[in-house]
Amino acid sequence: MTARFARASLVALLVALGFTAPAPASAATAANATAATSCYGGAVTVHYGEVLDFGPYRTTSRCADINMRVVGGDAEYVVACVKFEKTGVCNRWTKVGWSWTTIATDVLDGTKFTVPNGVDLEGSSATIQIAF
Repeated sequence: MTARFARASLVALLVALGFTAPAPASAATAANATAATSCYGGAVTVHYGEVLDFGPYRTTSRCADINMRVVGGDAEYVVACVKFEKTGVCNRWTKVGWSWTTIATDVLDGTKFTVPNGVDLEGSSATIQIAF
């Protein structure tokens, strides 16, 4: 009985001092998965060769960045940049493969942009997703 009392007293003291137990890893993982789903869940799918520039699009509150990935076709990668309407110039050319890659960071909500693009070799095909 004294061991229980000692444990309860210790827990009460720690709570009174403001100590809390860390959240289980699964709760943090679930929160990250929800955030990723809301960002990537709104992705648009486009096909290389249909247009010279993808868009125009407007950024949303779903993502803080503009992200892109290849999801189909025979291209190993594409190269893309983000051309913001305000400046009319590309930010930087980025090689994008089959994993989500950030092509612009910390973009304000409502910013209008297009995505000029190219594939690894002319004649290759690519289906691409852009999340913003």
